[in-house]
Amino acid sequence: MDQNSLFVFGTIVLMALLAAPSIVLSIRGWAKSDRMIQRLERAKDRPVREKSDTPAKKSVSTVIAEIGRRATPGNEEQLSAIRFKLLRGGFLHPNAVSVYFAARLLSLFVPQILILVFFRQLADYHEFGPLIGCVVLALIGLMLPEWYVSSATKKLETEYREGFPDMMDLMVACVEAGMSIDAAVTRVAEELVDRYPNLAMHLNIIALELRAGRSRHDAWKNFASRLGLEAADSLATMLRQAEEMGTSVGQTLRVFSKDMRQKRMLAAEEQALALSAKLTVPLIVFVFPTLLGVLIMPAIVQAMQVFPD
Repeated sequence: MDQNSLFVFGTIVLMALLAAPSIVLSIRGWAKSDRMIQRLERAKDRPVREKSDTPAKKSVSTVIAEIGRRATPGNEEQLSAIRFKLLRGGFLHPNAVSVYFAARLLSLFVPQILILVFFRQLADYHEFGPLIGCVVLALIGLMLPEWYVSSATKKLETEYREGFPDMMDLMVACVEAGMSIDAAVTRVAEELVDRYPNLAMHLNIIALELRAGRSRHDAWKNFASRLGLEAADSLATMLRQAEEMGTSVGQTLRVFSKDMRQKRMLAAEEQALALSAKLTVPLIVFVFPTLLGVLIMPAIVQAMQVFPD
């Protein structure tokens, strides 16, 4: 076996090892889904649908969701953790978990197809070019969906952190104007929808949960879990304590809002004080050499005139 054949064989084996877990999960999900469909259709006294009946008329998003659903593992604990992580990232669609697993599967396989298409060009460029490209693209494909979700989560957390003090000021104004805390949530959501749309969406979810009969403590606790902010968790705990002890909700919110404003001011002062330390490196690297050259250059010119040789 020559070197090129050995390289091709090694590349195929590596691709098979990388794709084996996804293939096994897909087969298990496919079989489990088919068994469930057959049981449901027998219970309804309807004939079992054949696989060929799956329509080719489905939209691309539906097909991707179907692929992800069949590739989704059956571990409920793992699914709950992934669903919560996607919820924190702002992905609230019912098929978000299926699309996430479909994206991971496609991100793993599509780059390998590109490697096979451009195999000869990569082999001409470098002896181990296809193998290196296969490994690098497989790692990128595995990490890309996770990175995208993490990036979306951090972006939303920044929005929540900036909008939370404004939300508290508006809630204090609404409660002290005579509105109940539940009505204040809906009103504040209407005011924040333009500047902080995601925060307003979570406030609307609180209102929907309260209308559905969920307790106020559970609704605010879920709100804190979705936002992932320590301030939201503290607010949920404080509202529960105010409700249990019978203290004024308006006074409680005013104290909490004042504390939030002080924390925001302290954070701004901290950033301002850290600015001088952050400017030290640019000053040393860029400004100081220029200033030193300007100060020394006249002395160098005079020295060259006095000592021409």
